[in-house]
Amino acid sequence: MNRKNVIWIVSDQLRAQALRVNGDPNAHTPNLDMLSKTGINLIDAVSGYPLCCPFRGSMLTGLYPNKAVNAHEEGLDPSQKTIAHVMNDVGYDTFYLGKWHLDGFKEADGRAAFHVVPPDRRGGFKKWIGYENNNSQWDCYVHGDGAEAPYRLNGYETDALTDMMIEYLEKQGLKRINGEGQPFFAVMSVQPPHDPYVAPAEFMGKYGASKLRYRGNVPTTNTILERAGDEMTGYYAMIENLDFNIGRIIKTLHENNLYFDTHIMFFSDHGDMLGSHGQFRKTTPYEEAVRVPFIISGEKPMDYEGRGCGRAPGVFINHADIAPTTLGLCGIEAPDWMQGVDYSHYRMPGNKVYREPDSAFLQSIVPTMHGDSVNKPWRGVITRDKWKYVCFAEIPWLLFDLREDPLEQVNLAHNQIYKDKIIELNRKLGEWIEKTGDNFPLPVLS
Repeated sequence: MNRKNVIWIVSDQLRAQALRVNGDPNAHTPNLDMLSKTGINLIDAVSGYPLCCPFRGSMLTGLYPNKAVNAHEEGLDPSQKTIAHVMNDVGYDTFYLGKWHLDGFKEADGRAAFHVVPPDRRGGFKKWIGYENNNSQWDCYVHGDGAEAPYRLNGYETDALTDMMIEYLEKQGLKRINGEGQPFFAVMSVQPPHDPYVAPAEFMGKYGASKLRYRGNVPTTNTILERAGDEMTGYYAMIENLDFNIGRIIKTLHENNLYFDTHIMFFSDHGDMLGSHGQFRKTTPYEEAVRVPFIISGEKPMDYEGRGCGRAPGVFINHADIAPTTLGLCGIEAPDWMQGVDYSHYRMPGNKVYREPDSAFLQSIVPTMHGDSVNKPWRGVITRDKWKYVCFAEIPWLLFDLREDPLEQVNLAHNQIYKDKIIELNRKLGEWIEKTGDNFPLPVLS
């Protein structure tokens, strides 16, 4: 079988709403828009645990966070197999580049950028160049692939990591010409648009608070608007810079005759509130935090009978589904230990259609206690008919009808009229908790 290549481009804290193709008037994302229009845009993708480490543990293992990485700054068990092990076993060259955040380093112990991730804790990738965590895009250090002392990247993080990915892709193209090539699975994981919200000057200069349009659920209090405006100026500049670098990767794939043999998968680990509901950052169940962009493109000329193109609503691809879906795109069966669902048939219509859940499971298992975060554990569910229900331990918290109220401005969780709906969704949430082996005290409702 002629296996196809795969590239994951993983951003950090990029919400689904912040692409032009998804309707954001502030965003300038021509390359991502092109990938969406020539591929498939899974517009209902979710980050089931809107926090960096848990999401990343799930995307690599196909397990839900309570079975992989259940909290911020918790490590992935080095004995746990990942998608890289599966790809290695069928002859892929596997390469991970960039942010890792899965070795359990605690920031109180020093700067994570200088922490060296041991080779046996790098998820099984044959080649690994990365860092544990950084949060300083102009002062980014990496290690790995024989250079085990952290060294500083030259310039802005996204630009420098893209340079390294391009070098890798050019080598793959040369191997192909020489008949030495093998399929590759490459991951580029970048920090932006995670705070601090800074980008190269040519991008920062394009945005200003007076030019920006806020989402309709951002309160009009001065404190919230000022902070949101300040952060958004850098946020959208970082997104445009990321899009520019994605364009460089696309160009490299074309120049090396790899584009139509490569599945390009773009997604983010979670979103960013940016003032919506008066909140910032992530770890809340609101749409701005849990909806993430998810685009699958490349691989074949898109005159393929018009199938697998454009927007695909109602597909609740979650963190645990990314690995099995990737394997499905390559014609590889997911191992039994993966809990997620293979959604590859939406891109490859001839692929096996697996039974899909009619909802998505949301978790926040261990609160970070960051100032902008919800400080209690919660669980939630989003249904295909666009209901969202979230509870604290033993207490209903949120209920939204996303069809009527997409900005989540009317909480129905304590309205007696919706008692039956709350009971129904509380039961569905219980099914998810049981199915995934989670442990959470649901409200007792009758």
